[in-house]
Amino acid sequence: MAGLLTGKVAAITGGVTGMGRAIALEYLRQGASVTVNHLGDSQSRAHFKSMLEEAGKGAKLIDSSGDIGLKETGENLVNDTVKRFGKLDVFVANAGVATMDDFITAPPETFEHHLHVNTRGTYYSTQAAAKQMVSQGKGGSIIGIASISALVGGTQQVHYTPTKAAVLSMMQSQACALGKYGIRCNALLPGTTRTPMAASDIEKPEKMAYLKERIPLGRVAEPEDMAGPAVFFASEMSRYCTGSQLLCDGGWYVHLQ
Repeated sequence: MAGLLTGKVAAITGGVTGMGRAIALEYLRQGASVTVNHLGDSQSRAHFKSMLEEAGKGAKLIDSSGDIGLKETGENLVNDTVKRFGKLDVFVANAGVATMDDFITAPPETFEHHLHVNTRGTYYSTQAAAKQMVSQGKGGSIIGIASISALVGGTQQVHYTPTKAAVLSMMQSQACALGKYGIRCNALLPGTTRTPMAASDIEKPEKMAYLKERIPLGRVAEPEDMAGPAVFFASEMSRYCTGSQLLCDGGWYVHLQ
């Protein structure tokens, strides 16, 4: 099914690699105009350049750089989007960091960095998006990329899991706060996904064997596996969904035995 997002304008944080990139490219294929946020370093700019090449000539794709944990970065992302495309219909809070660290020995910087990107970044950027959508008076869709880790614990992720639980909780509370404006707020909860951020961990043979055994579908997710659900929440197909959470984990969460 094509054209589900024709005429819509979307902004995506952390949009040049991994899940953000896959979502952005699918949004373009579905007819949307898209702005992607990235840090603005040479590596990120190279990733954006390759995105432009992959998207093809005529793709309505621009970038907006900056540290998403800073309030002004989210505001700039929204402003750049509106300046170029005239409005904002869909906002995807995707930017995130995740490391494996021992709880007892992890330095304060580990927790602070995850709070900065995952929690503050989501809060400030979605707040800026919501203000714009309210001012337009035509509703909109805000999507938070949480994680299966929002629902479970992790031995080496005590610094990470609460930040993703915060993303889920934000979408639930924003759904309550913004429903009167016609703005829908929903969360995607990916399981382990083959992104650059996760590669060093999941490519370990013993870890991959464990994951394949535990995940009912028998494989870890590819970034593209998150694109369809993100299109659903951005499109009118989910027009009565808000405060929802959608697990995209290959069945891992329900595999208790």
